[in-house]
Amino acid sequence: MSKNVAIIGGGVIGLCSAYYLIKEGHSVTIIDKSSLDSGASYVNAGYLCPGHIIPLAAPGTIGQGIRWMFNSSSPLYIEPRINIDFLKWIYAFNKSCTNKHVINSIPGILNLSLLSQDLLDELKHSNNFKFHYEKKGLLMLCKTDNSMAHEEHTVRLAIENGLEAEMLNKDEIKQLEPNVEIDSIGGAYFKCDQHSTPGEFMSELKDFLLRKGVKFIKNTMVDNFILAGDKIKNILIDNNPIKFDEYVFSAGPWTNHLCNKIGVKLLLQAGKGYSMNVDEPTNINIPAILVESKCAVTPMNGFTRFSGTMEIASINNVIRKNRVDAIANSACSYYPNLKITEDVRSKATFGFRAISADGLPYIGRSNKIKNIVIATGHNMTGWSMSTGTGKLVSDFISEKPSSIDTSFYNPERKF
Repeated sequence: MSKNVAIIGGGVIGLCSAYYLIKEGHSVTIIDKSSLDSGASYVNAGYLCPGHIIPLAAPGTIGQGIRWMFNSSSPLYIEPRINIDFLKWIYAFNKSCTNKHVINSIPGILNLSLLSQDLLDELKHSNNFKFHYEKKGLLMLCKTDNSMAHEEHTVRLAIENGLEAEMLNKDEIKQLEPNVEIDSIGGAYFKCDQHSTPGEFMSELKDFLLRKGVKFIKNTMVDNFILAGDKIKNILIDNNPIKFDEYVFSAGPWTNHLCNKIGVKLLLQAGKGYSMNVDEPTNINIPAILVESKCAVTPMNGFTRFSGTMEIASINNVIRKNRVDAIANSACSYYPNLKITEDVRSKATFGFRAISADGLPYIGRSNKIKNIVIATGHNMTGWSMSTGTGKLVSDFISEKPSSIDTSFYNPERKF
């Protein structure tokens, strides 16, 4: 049965949800508070990375966050604040930072990442899309023995779960990247990973959806919802009620504000990340994560992107120069011949990731309000899980069984 669906949030999760919903014959309207040309979906590292099988909520994360709490240029910065939603979130997050949770989470992370890779391949080729998308793997570059040991552990887990990954020494990295000097003692190589240029994908997919009849309502806030029993009856925009059959909440870290309006509780925080683009040739060919500084390096179509940091704090539009410099200086320390000018640094931008309480996304229906589907909380892997999430959203609304176990992503799971 065809349904009239409102998607609140037009980032990559919202667009991919729209794509699979219209394939099922549904009518779709996307509502977003922005002009749909900025934010995390546009400035991320562009990785499709099933090799990232360890959730953010893992042993040591909170301890490291506390050690870095008073260093606002650290890779992970958690702003200390007295806020009930933050305190509930960090309590649940800390409870999730166990080895048992890591092992139990791997199937949920891996299945959604692999599904997304397959679906992106299908999406690109079935529609003759032109966006940049390459399969070169991902390097994890290390400067210390401790980092090498950590990556070796992750590689073992990856191989046990059927992924193609290996440890490399310095000479083997040089064979992979012969045209650029790299200062590292070695690292891991996840051959299973892929990368893309996010802005190209977003632009092409938006154009496709417009041609297919999807309506876009930009620069518009949702005022409120009118409930009728256990369903949303109307959405209020500029105090005007508009009726839809189903509602998708995919507004990133703002999703919990939507949920609060209808009495649904969602433990979610905003994690700001920064990025900058170097247009001059860098000779970097293979994407890399600089392990000690948690920075990402991505050779995109016509430029190289440097991104990173996780700033869990109140939502604001402040660009902290010390954090931008930390990314740039770290990149230059791993790539000694690299130059990132003050002009490039001054043009750095940012986006907000949606951080769940256990490192797994929230995807699914609410038990309290029956005609919403929540799709958020992907942490640093929203891009990597986007097409798979869109397909799951469509499955829920179309009342079809999904190809993977969705219980991992239950928005109302207990912590």
